[in-house]
Amino acid sequence: MTIRPRRSVLYMPASNARAIDKARTLPADAVILDLEDSVAPEGKAAARQQMFEAVTTGSFGAREVIVRINGLDTEWWLDDLNAVAKAKPDAVLVPKVSSPNHLEDVGERLVDISADQKIRVWAMMETPLAMLNARDIAAAAKDVETRLTAFVMGTNDLAKDTRAKITPGRAPMLPWLMSCVAAARAFALDILDGVYNDLGNAEGFARECGEARDMGFDGKTLIHPSQIGPCNAAFSPSAEDVAQAKKIIAAFDLPENEHKGVVQLDGRMVERLHADMARRTVAIAQAIEQRRLEAERV
Repeated sequence: MTIRPRRSVLYMPASNARAIDKARTLPADAVILDLEDSVAPEGKAAARQQMFEAVTTGSFGAREVIVRINGLDTEWWLDDLNAVAKAKPDAVLVPKVSSPNHLEDVGERLVDISADQKIRVWAMMETPLAMLNARDIAAAAKDVETRLTAFVMGTNDLAKDTRAKITPGRAPMLPWLMSCVAAARAFALDILDGVYNDLGNAEGFARECGEARDMGFDGKTLIHPSQIGPCNAAFSPSAEDVAQAKKIIAAFDLPENEHKGVVQLDGRMVERLHADMARRTVAIAQAIEQRRLEAERV
């Protein structure tokens, strides 16, 4: 399976052509062109057209391009999805997914309009019901017609609806964050952490990136280009991590260890599951390096 780095995923208003042009040059792994929160009701149609032109024009290089549509309880989502099907981005981000039924509705619509199979579906987890239904929502990925590939945490909306405070360390939200990580992993989905609001607090942002990495997130959604560098650094394996991973792989690749479940390495016991983790570490490091080389060639 191809591993795609999703360390840094930057929101850009689909109504802002200048911002979209800049996104084509930024070192983010992915860009979300937003038709929802960042676009006023009277600007929805114009933003939709601008999104279509931006995606079909391309020039985003190795960056994934995702379009966030309006919620399924709005008058705009069908037109949004029709435009997405014609534009053919990498994925469509569906806000406020609270049950598998929402993904089924999107999947059925994509089938009805014969949308290209390469368009995947990402689900925003940002409501109290989503937290209670995380397992069932993730399990919808077993139905290939849902196209579900990733979860995206919507921590601002979650805080609003639950009245939980977003504090340093996010203790009030940890049970929900970890439930969503567990659900995503159980059904082979990627999962991205929510945004960090305080643009002036670089130290706090770096700390939250590290915490999200340690919780098991694949990356983080961002609201400003200045956040990309620290985010990429936090979610990239260090040189030491890669070197240690290669040592573990090499140990299990030795003929005498071929059938062993546990080997001794540098004075500690290492299980075969650690070799599996090590192979992913090396693979993601290689994918990141490949992306860097591709960006240099552009």
